[in-house]
Parts: sequence; structure tokens; C-alpha cells
Amino acid sequence: MEDAIVLVNFGGPRNKGEIRSFLTELLCDPDVIRTNLPPFAQNLLFKRIAAKRSKTIVHEYAKMGDKSPIFETTEALASHLAKTLDLPVLTFHRYLPSTHKQSLAAMDACNAQKLCVLPLFPQFSYATTGSIARLFAKKLNPNTLQKLNWIRSYHAHSAFIDAFTAHIQNFLNDQAIPEEKATLFFSPHGVPTSFICSGDPYKQECETSYKKIMELFPKASSLLAYQSKFGPEEWIRPYTDEVCENITDHVKKDQTVVFIPLTFTSDHIETLVEVEDLYLPVIRNQGLNAIRCPAFNLSTSWQEAVVNILKTSPRTTNALLVRDKSIRCPGKC
Repeated sequence: MEDAIVLVNFGGPRNKGEIRSFLTELLCDPDVIRTNLPPFAQNLLFKRIAAKRSKTIVHEYAKMGDKSPIFETTEALASHLAKTLDLPVLTFHRYLPSTHKQSLAAMDACNAQKLCVLPLFPQFSYATTGSIARLFAKKLNPNTLQKLNWIRSYHAHSAFIDAFTAHIQNFLNDQAIPEEKATLFFSPHGVPTSFICSGDPYKQECETSYKKIMELFPKASSLLAYQSKFGPEEWIRPYTDEVCENITDHVKKDQTVVFIPLTFTSDHIETLVEVEDLYLPVIRNQGLNAIRCPAFNLSTSWQEAVVNILKTSPRTTNALLVRDKSIRCPGKC
């Protein structure tokens, strides 16, 4: 294994003062928001949108103590891995721009011969892992780039599947929900359909993870839908909100709907607020029980799985993870 590790994650505001910069960095990312506008025009437009949006979203962060827990969870996982593996473990938070200078400098200053980069996104997308690879290509010293060994994804890795299965089973046991009375509602973050048409494997990898996990729950029912859609563009279907609105078409009255965070290894606004406030009440109002299974966060099964994934996963280069902007959706989706 390499002699240093870099954990990369989405990042989230650590206080109210970082909400606007977080949204600006996210919405101005050309791998997340893809338009035909020149870069300067796109940045100008979405900086204004971020400024407006930050004023309305602040109350959602207030429900989480005016911050997202994802930063602290990522840092705690890094600390655990450093002790367990006796290796330097660095971190990078994609949408926390105030941390970038220090994080990139630490990577450039690291005297390791090779650095293993582990994205805390189990399923690969050019909008998540690929975005970080593009930023690294732009910001890191070329010598550092050559030292990066990426774990591209681990959506089908046995350690990930086994850990997720154990995590769900432990939750069902804690809630006294028999498997045959559970409908496991897997709700990964969605992406525009045009991303998939342009060659992004995200949807396929989500479906693979879902199928492998459900093979180990033969008595449970299940659903798969995609959440967090925004904007007018078509996104991959089915949509979580629409499935929730018609949940009685899919679930028997004696079942408990258990939301499963398939693509989220850390809880943050999409799970703690979106699922809790937008989806669960809609299901409950139709006379069904509904509950949210937490993300892995710092669970023992996840920490052990990460060590296994680090030790056994194939590696790839930074360059192979950066989206080719010339490949566009043919417009048939």
C-alpha cells in the first residue's frame, strides 16, 4: 500500500458564515452545473444565484446547528485511519474553499513516494470524484499529481457491500423491524440524464450496489429512486419525491419504509433535512410508517471496510478521472 492517504469528500459549511462560499463553489463547478456559457459568465450568474439561495437555505442548516456534520465526520475518519494504519492521512473538502490552500499545500509538501486518494463517494461520477480530480490537475504541483494513486470507486467491493448490509441489519434490529416487514427505500443523489448520456457510469454503479445489497435481504421489499433534483433539466428517474407521493402504489400498509442513504457515507443536509422534512412526512401522511437509516458516519463496520478497501482496491491515475468536456450528450435523452 502507499505510504500516505488522502480522503476526499464533498465538504459542507462549518458555520453560517461558510454557507454562501460553499454554495458558490458548488454552483460554479463546471462538472456540476454544465452550461454553454463562457466560464466568466457562468461564474457571474451562479455567484448571484448562490448569494440568493444562501439566504433561503440558512434555516435548513439551523436545524443541524448552523453547520453540516460532514466536515467533522471526515476529519474524525481520517484521524482513525491514521492511528489504525500508522500512516499520514490528509483530507480534502471539495466545496470548502477556505480549506483548499492548506489542504493542497499539505499534499504538495507530503514526502510520501505515493499517495492513495480515497473518495468517500462509493459510486463514481464525474460530478463528484471527477470534479476533485479536475481541481487537483489544475492546482497541484505536477510532481504531486504523478504520485497520486486513486481508488476510482468501490460500489461493488465486497467490504462495502458487507458493511452496508451489516449497517442496515443492525438498524432493523435496533428498530425491531422484521426483514419481511421492511421496504428498503434506497435514495441516492440524482444527476441530470445528460450526464449519463455523456458516459457517466454513476447510475449503473448505483444500480449495481442496490442489487448486490438486496441479494442479502431476500425477505425485504425494496425501492430505488433518486433525490435532490434541482433546475428544469431532466434527471435520472424515478424521482424520490414522486415515489413518495404515490407510495401506496408500491408499499403495503403493514410495511415500514426505511430510507437507505446508498450514496451518502456521511450524514448531511440531504439526509438530515431533505429526507426528514420532505420525504418522511409525505409517506407518513398516507398512513405508513417511515424512518431514516443513518449514513455510515463513523460506524465500526464502515471504518473496517475503509481499511479493507484501501488495502485491496485497484488504483488509477488522476488524469483518467477527469471528464473530457468534448464528449456531450447527443440530445436524445
